[in-house]
Amino acid sequence: MRSPYIEGDNAKITRKDLTHVNVLMYDGQEILDVEPRRLFPISGLRKYITLLDKDEKEVAIIRNLDSLMEESKTAVEQCLDEYYLIPKIQKIYEIKEISRNMNMYVLTDKGERRFEIANRHNDIKVIHGTRVLFRDISDNRYEIEDADKLDKSSKIRLGAYI
Repeated sequence: MRSPYIEGDNAKITRKDLTHVNVLMYDGQEILDVEPRRLFPISGLRKYITLLDKDEKEVAIIRNLDSLMEESKTAVEQCLDEYYLIPKIQKIYEIKEISRNMNMYVLTDKGERRFEIANRHNDIKVIHGTRVLFRDISDNRYEIEDADKLDKSSKIRLGAYI
């Protein structure tokens, strides 16, 4: 059986807890206690969101978050934000190379962070020209949503490494 697509106003989605939602399709079908996850977590932040049951089996797909009614969109966005908790880098204070590793000292939306990157060629990804993803040696993730919006000194520090 194919998973139903959710788009527009064909369903009402409400948040159940931090990472789960309930779905009431307007044909009367209920899809309860499912977890939204991105099918394309790097390139498709708002499209093709799968809804997984407790056995991690796909039960529905949201084609595009922006097509949902506002309340439903907010419920799914909040769950995704909780599941994909990635600090957003707002300012780069310092980048140092020590023994071929990059040590970064940054300000994120979660506060100041220091982290180390082992291989800048594998652990720093530039997506669509301005989005930058980092993975540190502990496998934590960090993101710059739009490098063009960084302050001048942060851009200069980052520019030497990407």
